[in-house]
Amino acid sequence: MEKRKLGSTGPDVPVICLGGNVFGWTVLEAEAFRLLDAALDAGLNFVDTADVYSRWVAGNKGGESETIIGKWIAKSGKRKDVILATKVGVEMGEGKKGLKAAYIRQAVEDSLQRLQTDYIDLYQAHRDDPETSLEETLTAFDALVKQGKSGSLAHRITVGRVWPRPWRRAASMGWQAISRCSRTTT
Repeated sequence: MEKRKLGSTGPDVPVICLGGNVFGWTVLEAEAFRLLDAALDAGLNFVDTADVYSRWVAGNKGGESETIIGKWIAKSGKRKDVILATKVGVEMGEGKKGLKAAYIRQAVEDSLQRLQTDYIDLYQAHRDDPETSLEETLTAFDALVKQGKSGSLAHRITVGRVWPRPWRRAASMGWQAISRCSRTTT
């Protein structure tokens, strides 16, 4: 499996990842376990999910994908073999949304609990939050790296925001938070 370095400081990851957005939606737990095992057996050890997956399904509240992956990690004992990525920021209900520092701290703890792990390899902002300064968001992300809750972080920057090169700002502030940024349009 071809691999590349994630950003400048992250781990080597396969050029594709297994997306967990269907876990708890169109793929139920037993099939998800089979898919995760098969992916790992094939050398695909990069798994991506988000706290919001699969909130859009009737009866779901979000976190279903992370919960299934967490159960698989606990059952298989393969946490050390997986590069685990998840995201924060999309509306989870009850005012749970965005990228304010307090919410990031709460959301990462919720994700860690659902994933049944004590660290996330790549913690990402799912989308930009125009109501929160990038400095607040990046400071919160940096704190997660320093606490050992995440190895790498990524923030999607929407064109038109204040910092066109947020990773340079992160470096100038001594933040460890950004190892990879992507620039997207709205």
